[in-house]
Amino acid sequence: MDKRKVGPFEVSAIGLGCMSLSRAYAVQPPQEQAVAVLEGALDAGYTFLDTAAAYGLGHNETLIGEVLGHRRGEFTLASKCGLTTGNERRLNGAPANLKDTCERSLRRLKTDHIDLYYLHRWDREVPIEDSVGALADLVAEGKIGAIGLSEVSAPTLRRAHAVHPIAALQTEYSPWTRNPEIAVLDACRELGVAFVAFGPVGRGFLAGAVRGPADLLGEGDMRTHMPRFQGVAFEANLAVYAGFEALAREAGCTPAQLCLAWLLQKDPIIVPIPGTRSPDHMRENAQAAPVALAADLVARLEALVNERTVIGGRYGAAMQAIVDTERTLAEV
Repeated sequence: MDKRKVGPFEVSAIGLGCMSLSRAYAVQPPQEQAVAVLEGALDAGYTFLDTAAAYGLGHNETLIGEVLGHRRGEFTLASKCGLTTGNERRLNGAPANLKDTCERSLRRLKTDHIDLYYLHRWDREVPIEDSVGALADLVAEGKIGAIGLSEVSAPTLRRAHAVHPIAALQTEYSPWTRNPEIAVLDACRELGVAFVAFGPVGRGFLAGAVRGPADLLGEGDMRTHMPRFQGVAFEANLAVYAGFEALAREAGCTPAQLCLAWLLQKDPIIVPIPGTRSPDHMRENAQAAPVALAADLVARLEALVNERTVIGGRYGAAMQAIVDTERTLAEV
């Protein structure tokens, strides 16, 4: 794969989001399947892996440490703090908690340093300057290489960047989630911050993986609480997907590859990190890097799938309450 810059690191143009190897979508894959995804990703050219203390409450980091500990020098490792306190999932941006979370993560990951360490969510009870200051201490101690932020707005990014250089900002971005285009993508360009796009294939929807309620994996599947996957909104979005699938056929690629190619052509600061439980889908995603899209096809894609044509917010009320990102008019 081609390479892109994330802070001081040169990484594969497409990274691997590891969340779905734990229980985010309710069904945790068998160990041998998770191993095949992780080992296969390095063999396929991925050099940027993304995890978090909150994914499976440590399971995801433990998995990566056990499976890839012997290949630690082959990839840039990103993890996150601030959504767990001890062994519980709880928003907590206090400096002492962030440092404790880092120590726990290092042990689970079987490493002495994490290359890129994100504040997973901004805890509004703690000034962003204090949380970033704690992460700056971890940089000085050599426990992390660079600081990232996840799901924050342009003003919050600027406040954080004034305390310590921010290497990367991570938030959801895909043809059906265009919130970054409001302000934060411009702020990243202005400050020299890499933009890491999670959910780049619409949490599976724009890959054709969710055609009906039966494709959601039960009550534990986080998508069951997302308005876009519910009721009349879901039915309306399926109609939009039909046109998107036709554009992928015209482009000579899969729908998932169309999403990733669209992001890669948007800006060289963007690094998408699709996640999957499938070794085949992992390899399919990697093959999106060389896909070139004609300007006319991009224009038709953006007219078809955008913040006006997609129905429903990206999060339910509880999750939206801890997200600092700019909202589209439909979400306000």
